[in-house]
Amino acid sequence: MSGAPVLRARMAGRLYGRRRSGRPTRLTAVGAGVAALAATITVAGLDRLLFGGLGPLFGLGYLLVCFQLAVRVRYADLLAAPISGPIAFAAALLLFGPVTSSGVTAQVVALATNLATRAGWLFSGTGLAAAIVLARFVAQRRIHRAR
Repeated sequence: MSGAPVLRARMAGRLYGRRRSGRPTRLTAVGAGVAALAATITVAGLDRLLFGGLGPLFGLGYLLVCFQLAVRVRYADLLAAPISGPIAFAAALLLFGPVTSSGVTAQVVALATNLATRAGWLFSGTGLAAAIVLARFVAQRRIHRAR
């Protein structure tokens, strides 16, 4: 009878105390969107706090977010990675981008201007995510065909 508590403790240690082996946890489409939004807005806020505006830190952070999304999204939701990144980019620009006057029209014009001036970062991050997603899709298709 004294062996049962030891066995339970060993099983609990395997389940909770140690790293799980096997496939990593993947993001769903909604999870990718939420993660992209949270991370991009965080990087934009940090860049604005430290440097007073959206500069290279925001662009590099966006590239990192796009890379992580493309790598971590699950296979069934691959299209969510290159789609949720630009939406999060635009949302961060809406929240932290410079606006010279008030009103809805000024917000739209400021967003369009900010998107145009940061198009290099936007296209680079989106292209990176699309390339990784395409590579993952092709690799998965080859694996399925080999079976």
